[in-house]
Amino acid sequence: MATQKDIKHRIGSVKNIQKITRAMEMVSAARLRRAEQRIEHLRPYADGIRKMTRRAAEAAERIPNLPVLQEREKANRVGILLVTSDRGLAGAFNSQINRAGNNRARELQAEGPEVVWYASGRRGVSSLEFRGHDVAAAYTGFTDRPAYADARNIAGDVTAAYVDGDIDRLEIIYNHYVSPISQTVSHETLLPLQQADILGDEEDDGERQRGDGEDAGHRRGLWIYEPDPEEILARLVPDYVEISIYRALLESTASEHGARMTAMRNASENASELIEDLTLEMNRERQAEITQEIMEVVAGAEGLR
Repeated sequence: MATQKDIKHRIGSVKNIQKITRAMEMVSAARLRRAEQRIEHLRPYADGIRKMTRRAAEAAERIPNLPVLQEREKANRVGILLVTSDRGLAGAFNSQINRAGNNRARELQAEGPEVVWYASGRRGVSSLEFRGHDVAAAYTGFTDRPAYADARNIAGDVTAAYVDGDIDRLEIIYNHYVSPISQTVSHETLLPLQQADILGDEEDDGERQRGDGEDAGHRRGLWIYEPDPEEILARLVPDYVEISIYRALLESTASEHGARMTAMRNASENASELIEDLTLEMNRERQAEITQEIMEVVAGAEGLR
């Protein structure tokens, strides 16, 4: 049975841990606010690039004869890019991405294609290596504050892999930021463009209020392209891949800080409950010791009579 000294030691240890969790919660809250601002500034631009790419693809009479725009007849090798963090202590933030990536890999392998892994963040890299997977490219050291150059570096590697035929399709899995207590796993196809999720996105700016019967030719008539849509599409695709990856990195960063802030708040609250329980246990132990001492005194007095 634990003595008062042992319980006091445990209470002191829990209080020290609580100080750390509260400090981490405050740091994550400050970083989360900055990450939210970066997302708020980027989302309109990223949505604009996606819409422009979709419009150009719809208006193009033919897909430009560029390697990055060539669709394979059969996807024999599918690249999966996992966007995780470099650090832990963020609840289920990293585990749900790793779980979603492994589930998707099993689905692909059941259909036949081979999976080529790409990972951003040490947690994703270490998880893949622990499971015995070969990581084609790992990107670490910037998940707390990713820069556009990091997204350009990743986009250059995966685009080159697609052009060289190392992969026939590229998919990305990341945490989409909703709120500090809510992050949803997003799964998107980036390449080839013909299978990318942007071609299935719905317009939300009133451009398609003319009705479902509006044909592609009529939609093309609403826009004048200079130069041709094919040339615009060829210029937009690299930017679309870069901005899509950059957005995923920022969404993941905000989700990480939100998840860590929530996890540290829960840890601090649990520490408070544990301290109360330990304090109650210590008081009971002290009361038992006092009672025992009183009984010994009374027994000694009775023996002197």
